[in-house]
Amino acid sequence: MNNNIIISDPGDEMEHIYSKKEEIMGETKERKALNRTLTWAKNKGILDNGNALAQNEKTKEETQETWEALFAKKHGLQQYVNKKGKLVNSEDEIKDGLGDQFVTLILQAELAGYDLFDCLEDVLTIIEQRTGKMVNGQFVKDSE
Repeated sequence: MNNNIIISDPGDEMEHIYSKKEEIMGETKERKALNRTLTWAKNKGILDNGNALAQNEKTKEETQETWEALFAKKHGLQQYVNKKGKLVNSEDEIKDGLGDQFVTLILQAELAGYDLFDCLEDVLTIIEQRTGKMVNGQFVKDSE
């Protein structure tokens, strides 16, 4: 039995899939995770004393750490010594790094007065219309 509900807007070529459980519960696991993140940040004083620019710097740091792990994995290393001198597992560091980046993005948005999912929805309406091509593993948009 399929546990998904497919919702399609007649004017939209894209279908949106929602889990029946999430629909019934009224809150997605993503929204719950976002709320847990904000609660954690409030408890740690980040929301009261932090700022979006500082969180952007933290995102850069976490992005660099994730890059190290992705680089190691690409070159066949299951483990590597990170920039802090610690022997780490590439797969674990990739997952951790992506999660850390997401947390910093949530906090940046919150501290700047935005909801990250609203930002995502807004940008999707723009990028879905873009044309371009793949170059060296990246999508490069045509000039606007």
